[in-house]
Amino acid sequence: MSNVLTRAATIACAALLATTGASVGATQASAVPKTPTCRVADLDLAVGEPDGAAGSLYYPILFTNTTTHTCALRGYPGVSVVDARHRQIGTSAIRTGESYGTVSVVPSETVSAVLRTNSRGVAPSCRPTSTYVKVYPPNSGVAEQIPYHLRVCGQFEISPVQAGE
Repeated sequence: MSNVLTRAATIACAALLATTGASVGATQASAVPKTPTCRVADLDLAVGEPDGAAGSLYYPILFTNTTTHTCALRGYPGVSVVDARHRQIGTSAIRTGESYGTVSVVPSETVSAVLRTNSRGVAPSCRPTSTYVKVYPPNSGVAEQIPYHLRVCGQFEISPVQAGE
């Protein structure tokens, strides 16, 4: 009888090791290194030169990777305008609703999101001119305040981060 129990225990252990080994092997095989999310400390943030068209003004928000490793950005940055005392002026920019993917940012590369507002002639109700543009990179709880005088009139929208400037 003890021989039967020994054999049953051996078979059970072998089955357990086979399934555990297979699942561990499957986990290891599917574990692909993930590109880390870009943090504020990894980036140089800036507001680029505005461009105007059809009553709108477009300001690129530039994200330059200052590290020696590739990092990733996915989605919409948080953007608001603030005064000299660092108080927010009005509401934050709303999202345009465009679809987005993950953008890999290699060292020294710049990617952008586009901020849109109306020109003064189209939307005469404007906020006071900002002293800073406050930007939260996508998926970040830390913002950077970029010195920039921006007057928001009418619409205030932000696109997702995209490759290129």
